[in-house]
Amino acid sequence: MSLIEGIIGPIAGLIDKIIPDPKARDAAKLKLLELQGSQEMETTKTQLSAIIAEAQSTDPWTSRARPSFLYVMYALLLWSIPMGLIGAVRPELAQAIAQAMRTYLNGLPEPLYMLFGTGYLGYTAARQWGKAKGSDK
Repeated sequence: MSLIEGIIGPIAGLIDKIIPDPKARDAAKLKLLELQGSQEMETTKTQLSAIIAEAQSTDPWTSRARPSFLYVMYALLLWSIPMGLIGAVRPELAQAIAQAMRTYLNGLPEPLYMLFGTGYLGYTAARQWGKAKGSDK
């Protein structure tokens, strides 16, 4: 199975789950097939190859970098639990913390958010491809 076939199958499966409207789902699959032969698909293939190579690296710093970044993002999301508790006890303190966090997060550059999205999707696609290939468990 080629890398493209390994990518198209899982993405088509995701389309089936995400898009409930049959017409929109068929249009999305058609667009996916159109991309298969295009330059964009070649670019995506090259990017995913690099992600797969990084994920299979024996160097612990390289192979763990992407999952570690995801754990940081999960920690940021889970911070909402103690913030809810703080808000129940001291609403003014919770509001001040939230305002400070909002100011900080708005100060981060947009490319960092793009990097997160690309890394998250690339990691997910590489894991799915590895599972389909049978090399990941």
